[in-house]
Amino acid sequence: MKQRRRIYYSESQKALMWERWRKGESLQHIAQLFDRNHSSVQGILAQTGGIQPAPRQRSRLALTLAEREEISRSLVAGDSIQSIARRLSRSPSTICREIKRNSGQAGYRASHADQLAWDRSLRPKVCKLVEHRMLAHIVANKLQLQWSPQQIAGWLKRAWPGSEDYHVSHETIYRSLFIQARGALKKELLEHLRRTRAMRRSRHHTQKTDDHGRIRDAVSISERPATVEDRAVPGHWEGDLLCGSGGSQIATLVERQTRYVMLVKIASKDSETVVNALIKHAGKLPQELYKSLTWDRGTEMADHKRFTIATDIAVYFCDPKHPWQRGSNENTNGLLRQYFPKGIDLSVYSQAKLNAVARRLNERPRKTLDYETPAERFHRTIASTG
Repeated sequence: MKQRRRIYYSESQKALMWERWRKGESLQHIAQLFDRNHSSVQGILAQTGGIQPAPRQRSRLALTLAEREEISRSLVAGDSIQSIARRLSRSPSTICREIKRNSGQAGYRASHADQLAWDRSLRPKVCKLVEHRMLAHIVANKLQLQWSPQQIAGWLKRAWPGSEDYHVSHETIYRSLFIQARGALKKELLEHLRRTRAMRRSRHHTQKTDDHGRIRDAVSISERPATVEDRAVPGHWEGDLLCGSGGSQIATLVERQTRYVMLVKIASKDSETVVNALIKHAGKLPQELYKSLTWDRGTEMADHKRFTIATDIAVYFCDPKHPWQRGSNENTNGLLRQYFPKGIDLSVYSQAKLNAVARRLNERPRKTLDYETPAERFHRTIASTG
């Protein structure tokens, strides 16, 4: 069988790959720059889990190539180690060690010694989760509960405020998962992340397209009161549909101030069915905690006027191609994909199951809440309004 030719990339080509990857470009687009298949680019990026390695730098204290060339010339001329050290303003012991570790006086070559020094300088730091196995065990348990690395890192600081041994950054957790050579966390734990991909993606990467229809008499988000925008007052929600296979979907609702999540079972995507389900669900909350709803431009809310008349809840719509205007809901939909992966039939889940998943999310600590849980904040809000 004919072997495929091995593909090599120069350092400048690799730097261009990482630059485009950080900007969110796909593997296919990056590979087109080099007229190669995307798998060859993926092989480079996957070595470090899609996380660009920090650029290596020589220590300012290390001998330079010019100094090594001076040592080589001086040895050929028969100069003593002391005289070489004086000319280079280095310690004689530094010159002596340099010569001994690089083939001795007879075999010393400047370029070869410089390359060996560069190779020997690669000493990867031992990961904290490898050194502290109890901490790694705690992190693994929380990952299995679908906590994000950032939530785990914040919770650890609250749980052990005075113990640095039990503090670890979320970036260290991500790197331990994506770079398996570290040997800290098992690869199987990746399936518990919000995104189950095996490589870190740029925050700029998106595959979402604008296929939303037009809605008559839609009230723009620009007309929403300022008190909603700054999250100063509770009772303002963001909503959207989370879609599955076979046209199945569930409605997702997030309270802006507390990030409290509610899920609503939807029989079909037509506007009448969606609005009927939302009207019924709105009756479960007091009016003080459900004042407005900000929705995407999906046509499932074309009947928004009937919803407002029935519930006295104002509905605002995001601008086209501006999903971040309901960022809390977008973030929540990403979290929900851990429980409802793309391509599964959502119609098989009962309302009781949806309530259980919402409760699971509401009991996870959130960075934006100073690592309190949405449930804690929401129930405190209920108590203050009651």
